[in-house]
Amino acid sequence: QVQLVESGGGLVQAGGSLRLSCAPSGRTFSIYVMAWFRQAPGKEREFVASINWSGGSTGYANFVRGRFTISRDNAKNTVYLQMNSLKPEDTAVYYCALKERILGPYEYDYWGQGTQVTVSS
Repeated sequence: QVQLVESGGGLVQAGGSLRLSCAPSGRTFSIYVMAWFRQAPGKEREFVASINWSGGSTGYANFVRGRFTISRDNAKNTVYLQMNSLKPEDTAVYYCALKERILGPYEYDYWGQGTQVTVSS
């Protein structure tokens, strides 16, 4: 069974940091891009950051640029999202996503179950 296993969410005070991790399981993947999205209560899911698996190029939403960093460990097939200077408006369920081929910018083949990040003021 193909899964994206996320970890690292939790409760943190404003200004604090968290690191999310995500790794695929169930079979061998030929990863093209991995990304993080988030969805706050009552809002649509939105793109946060992405990383090209071979070249390492990254992309960020404007609202996290300079605060969040996406990285990868090719040997572990794991993607990370380091979140610093967290704000209450960063509170959301964060989802990991993976694609093995060229798709639309926000289209992905597989999604994780989500991990809750709550930032208190």
